[in-house]
Amino acid sequence: MGKPSDLIQGTLDLLILKTVALEPKHGWAIGKRIQQISNDVLQITQGSLYPALHRLEQQGWIKAQDGRTATGREAKFYALTTAGRKQLAKELEQWDRLSSAIGLVVREAE
Repeated sequence: MGKPSDLIQGTLDLLILKTVALEPKHGWAIGKRIQQISNDVLQITQGSLYPALHRLEQQGWIKAQDGRTATGREAKFYALTTAGRKQLAKELEQWDRLSSAIGLVVREAE
């Protein structure tokens, strides 16, 4: 599942919200963290990641703040807003329901 187009619609938003829930991260670090946590199964391209970040920011679920990376580069750091925390809870609930339902269908024939 290396391509974002393979992700279930809306899953990228959930992954981003979950990734920035603990601490603000810049775009490249968000993508790398998702890749790392997924054991290199999920590799989000910049062409998918940055439009999603902008969309989430427009929806008020994350906010961007200028900062410097560990290597000294200027970057936008994204953090969850209060509305974003509420949305993350909703997204996690929907994900649990969806993944459980898919699991039932997949295992039904066993």
